[in-house]
Amino acid sequence: MIKIFYFNKLIYLINDPAIFKPKEDAILADIRSSDEMLLKFNKLVNKKKLNEIYFFNENLQHLFNYFSGMFRIIEAAGGLVKNEKGEYLFIFRNGKWDLPKGKIEKGEGIKTAAIREVEEECGISGLSIIRELPPTYHTYTIEEKAILKRTYWFEMSCDDTSAILVPQIEEGITDVEWIAAKNLKKVFKNTFESVKEVLDAAIEPG
Repeated sequence: MIKIFYFNKLIYLINDPAIFKPKEDAILADIRSSDEMLLKFNKLVNKKKLNEIYFFNENLQHLFNYFSGMFRIIEAAGGLVKNEKGEYLFIFRNGKWDLPKGKIEKGEGIKTAAIREVEEECGISGLSIIRELPPTYHTYTIEEKAILKRTYWFEMSCDDTSAILVPQIEEGITDVEWIAAKNLKKVFKNTFESVKEVLDAAIEPG
């Protein structure tokens, strides 16, 4: 299953119809071609009463190709960084808490890009990748062009805890902060749904 944050709706790409649980604000649509995807997508996303749209095909890769063909794809990479004190690294950008991430450069490896972006946006070094986390997908528009952004995430450790954090101002970042696990409520109250997905996948509850 692939979960996509589409503005105020959730879109799921699934290869097992049993995943869909019928409810008033959700619908399941069988997709067999790019043309069918485009037709049903444009119809369903404009229905105000629908909050969740499930697109189904037995071949998930084919389904993703049908869906992503409607967008320009941008790939990014970033990290959830934890230090020796058990604190997590967050940036503050555009009025919301976020995790450091950025576009993967041409010819650059995903892990290399993730570490580089965290270092650039937060002004730190001494990062090590612990494990890969599930990617997130969300859409937005640039100059009326539809964008599908796939972000690869990694859990990271940092041994550069004494360094002064420096926000990358030119990227719109106004603050960088280590936040203890017990204080993450303030992040959850003011962040993106895709960031919550990353946190839920990486941090043990409680």
